[in-house]
Amino acid sequence: MTGSTEVVVIGGGYAGVMAANRLTQRDYVNVTLINARPAFVERIRLHQLVGGSNDAVVDYRTVLAEDVALVVDTVTRIDPAERGVTLATGGTLGYDYLIYAVGSGSADPRVPGAAEFAYPIASLEEAQRLRPVLDAAPATAAVTVVGAGPTGIETAAELAEAGRIVTLVCGGVLGPYLHPRGRRFVAQRLATLGVSVLDGPGSTVTAVTAEAVRLRDGRELPSTVTIWTAGFGVPDLAGRSGLSTDALGRLLTDETLTSVDDVRVVAAGDSAAPSDLPFRMSCQAAGPLGAHAADTVLRRIAGEPPAPIALGFVGQCISLGRRTGIVQFAHRDDTATGLHLGGRPAGKIKEFVCSGTVKQLAGEARKPGSLRWAWARDNKRQQVLRARRGEAPGTAEPAA
Repeated sequence: MTGSTEVVVIGGGYAGVMAANRLTQRDYVNVTLINARPAFVERIRLHQLVGGSNDAVVDYRTVLAEDVALVVDTVTRIDPAERGVTLATGGTLGYDYLIYAVGSGSADPRVPGAAEFAYPIASLEEAQRLRPVLDAAPATAAVTVVGAGPTGIETAAELAEAGRIVTLVCGGVLGPYLHPRGRRFVAQRLATLGVSVLDGPGSTVTAVTAEAVRLRDGRELPSTVTIWTAGFGVPDLAGRSGLSTDALGRLLTDETLTSVDDVRVVAAGDSAAPSDLPFRMSCQAAGPLGAHAADTVLRRIAGEPPAPIALGFVGQCISLGRRTGIVQFAHRDDTATGLHLGGRPAGKIKEFVCSGTVKQLAGEARKPGSLRWAWARDNKRQQVLRARRGEAPGTAEPAA
């Protein structure tokens, strides 16, 4: 291999850092990571930041390989034709390959009053904005958490354990991912903490005011602080740059994570939609997706065909306070099984996962190429894709 190859990674979250680190295993690859913040954010700890038990920030020197150039800026446009990105500060950077790992955030709630009076916590800045609001609120103030996914459950439990009066508004089912057995355990734990759980179709929020939350069934809940954890959104950078996206704005790719528009653009993490069948938002998926994106780029540089992603899941960990949690086990296709582990052992596993994710990134920085996930592969994904294409079950997968 002669000369060097410039690879730009947009986004310094779990997937972006993993991809950047893994790319450094080839000394002819120059890697630049562009991120809006000068520090790595442990997004899975943002509920702890809100509750005051963790700052959710790690120095990039801990998780990022020394050979990766960090540019603290925001990309405003990608120019695939010119192979360059425009920065918010006015500069531009050229690339030979681009890894798109911009992550995800809060979706526009589109509920009257929510944007004005509710506090999202999907980003570091949003969580930091909420923290002093909670600190200033009286201990008897009513706190309403909207959304009963992992973030909503964890936030409600964290605040209730700290002595807050918390209502969790599900807008449907408590913990939609969970098996009914796991859901019952979570409900029992929240009840023990004093969290009022409102679920069912009537629990959908229809309006938010400075002092209340209104529900579809006509109830109006007093709410001094309303925390919004429902919904999912991604930055619109890909769409604004003329690249194909799915309905939510995730970059459309093939199974190698390569953009359907440009072989020099590869996606990873929450902002990727391989075959328009994206993986669940999670650090469990982000690491392998970031690693696979890097492998795709390295194979293309070497003139080799990239491989399709093969990723399975093992479950979902949810903290239920600072020492307790639930581990919901799952099939490889990410559907919950009837098995779960609850209580303090699950809380320890959840903390092990949180700290282990950072250690995993640091390990890849020290020894790029070390991450392996062959033990967790979902064989059903290709069956689903073949069914979509109308192929017979025995049809061979075409070469990438």
